[in-house]
Amino acid sequence: MERELALEIVRVTEAAALASAQWMGRGKKNEADNAATTAMRKMFDSVNMEGTVVIGEGELDEAPMLYIGEKLGTGQGPKVDIAVDPLEGTTIVAKGNSNAMAVIAVADKGTLLHAPDMYMEKIAVGPNAAGLVHLDDPIETTIDIVAKANNKRVQDLCVIVQERDRHQDIIDRIRAKGARVNLFQDGDVSAAIATSFPSTGIDLFIGIGGAPEGVISAAAIKCLGGDMQARLIPHTKEEEERCIEMGLKNPRQLLTLNDLVCGEDAIFAATGVSNGDLLAGVRFLGGDLVETDSIVMRSKTKTVRFVKAHHHLSHKPHLVFV
Repeated sequence: MERELALEIVRVTEAAALASAQWMGRGKKNEADNAATTAMRKMFDSVNMEGTVVIGEGELDEAPMLYIGEKLGTGQGPKVDIAVDPLEGTTIVAKGNSNAMAVIAVADKGTLLHAPDMYMEKIAVGPNAAGLVHLDDPIETTIDIVAKANNKRVQDLCVIVQERDRHQDIIDRIRAKGARVNLFQDGDVSAAIATSFPSTGIDLFIGIGGAPEGVISAAAIKCLGGDMQARLIPHTKEEEERCIEMGLKNPRQLLTLNDLVCGEDAIFAATGVSNGDLLAGVRFLGGDLVETDSIVMRSKTKTVRFVKAHHHLSHKPHLVFV
C-alpha cells in the first residue's frame, strides 16, 4: 500500500466524526449512526484505491451502504480489504458520553479476517507483554505475567472489562487477585487499543464482545506492536457454518494476531467523536469552525501520527447537517 493512503483514510474518519457529532447527547443513536455511515461512504469515493468491505454495516440485504462486499474507492490504486465502524459507540453519542470514535482498518487484499457479526472472546496487551499471554490461561496467571512485563505491582495493574453480566465472574476474580478493574459500557475498539498506550494506564483488555470490532482492534494493535488473541463464539448451526465458509475449519479455534490480520501492512485510523482517553471529541468552536482529533498508524513502519484539524463546514458540501 502507498503511504499516502494513510492520510486519505483519516479524511474519511474525520468526515464520519463531523457528521455524527451533531447528534451528541440528542438521544438518537440511529440518526447518529446513519450520519456517520453516509458521510464515510461519500468520502470513500475520493480515495485512490480498489477497496472491498470485509467488515461493515451488515450484508447487502441488511445495509444500504458500507455493506460486506461493497466496492469502495476510485478503482485506481492498491487492492485492499476494508473494515469499518462509522460510529463506534452509537449509544455513547446518544447519551453524550465518552470514547465514541469513527474507525477504519485497511490492509492488503485477503489479509483481514472476514469475521461474521457474532460474539468473540478477546484478550489484548501492549508491547511489553506481547507474546507472553494466552487466552486460555487463568486470569490470575495472566495478571501476574502482565504485571511483571509492565514492571508494575499487581495492585497497580489495571484491567479494562466491559460492564456486562457475562463478565461478572472474571471481574470478581480480577478484584480478588488484587488488581484494579476499569469498567466501560461501550466501545470495544478504544478499550482494546488503550492497552498499547502507557498514558491510558490500561494494562490488559479481556472479555467477550463483537467479532468485527475484534478484527478492527487487531489492526490497530498490530500497528502498535501489542498482542491480541481471540476465539469466535458461534451460538447456532448457521453461525458455525458461516465461520467455516470464511475459511475456519474449526469455528472455535484460537485466533492469534496474525490470524486476525495476516499481512505485514495494515493501516488504522480513528477520529474522536466524543472526548475519550485517547482522542478528544469533535469541538464546535463557533461560526462554522470545527476541530477534530485523529490518530493514524501503519504496521509496516510502526509510525503513529496524531492529527489535529480545523474544518470550515461551509466548505464541506458533502456533509449534511441538521
